[in-house]
Amino acid sequence: MAKLKIGVIGAGSISEVHLEAYKNNPQVEIYAICDLNEQRAKKKAEIHGATAVFTDYKELLALPEIHSVSICTWNNSHADIAIAALDAGKHVLVEKPLCKTVEQALKVEEAVRRSGKLLQVGFVRRYASNSRLLKQFIDANELGEIYYAKASCLRRLGNPGGWFADVERSGGGPLIDLGVHVIDICWYMMGKPKVKSVSGNTYNRLGNRSNVKNLSFYQAADYDASQNSVEDLANALIRFENGASLMVDVSFTLHAMKDELSVRLYGDRGGAELEPELQLITEKFDTILNATPQVDQLSFDFRGAFQDEINHFIASTLGQVETLSPVEDGVEMMKILCAIYESARTGKEISF
Repeated sequence: MAKLKIGVIGAGSISEVHLEAYKNNPQVEIYAICDLNEQRAKKKAEIHGATAVFTDYKELLALPEIHSVSICTWNNSHADIAIAALDAGKHVLVEKPLCKTVEQALKVEEAVRRSGKLLQVGFVRRYASNSRLLKQFIDANELGEIYYAKASCLRRLGNPGGWFADVERSGGGPLIDLGVHVIDICWYMMGKPKVKSVSGNTYNRLGNRSNVKNLSFYQAADYDASQNSVEDLANALIRFENGASLMVDVSFTLHAMKDELSVRLYGDRGGAELEPELQLITEKFDTILNATPQVDQLSFDFRGAFQDEINHFIASTLGQVETLSPVEDGVEMMKILCAIYESARTGKEISF
């Protein structure tokens, strides 16, 4: 069987894990790389053995031999590139978030239906080994009905700057960058209940704290400490039609003692902590039990999760499995994220 030719659009930092994962998949060939920065695209092509290099994604999409593409560009370009790729007959893996607005998300969904091609949203945490194991327990009703979830992703110093801090390109700050991950994994584990209402807050109190010394943090390639137009903290209460609720808070910068990542789920038969590492809570013989699964990976494995995501994407394009993160879920997540921003802007709860 001939290898499937893959194109990667956007050669920034997140593209590297896509490229490495594709390289490790024996069914595919990294054929083309596109980036506005031609030198960066050429460097990635040299490292990963790509045949073609482009600065215009439309030229890449015009290649009939391209089977699928990964979109690893700024958030504000996701929708246009995804729609063009689908209309060009390509399967699409688009990094989270799906786009910037609900209107754009609905247009992408329409393009999926029109083209008949697959679009997988890059909700990588759904594909992680600890998430897949917890989902097995949930599907077996070990937690019962999950009626409450709580998630935090707090960085005390961690505004990446560059396009991440430019609201025009990113669509927002920690909510749309970090919050999308923890909100999505909770919603997914809860059975994707229909949203009833959203109440949210955003804060711009600390800026990017670029004055802080002696602590290092990830910085975007186009980092510019003088530029910052996104929130530094967001929180929200999300209510669902089935009566369940989800509380979330996320930050790029906060006066906190340390960074925090936690994802907790509470059901009427048991509970679970997915992060910082997988733990299960249940009752037996009138006794509360905290159970630690005996597996190799209890916490989120960054590269392993991306490998599983890419492998699943390829298998989905071949009709061997169904994607775990279809376009419809991307649309619903955009509705939630945009409602949180709208609630914060207006000071009102947003009803669906």
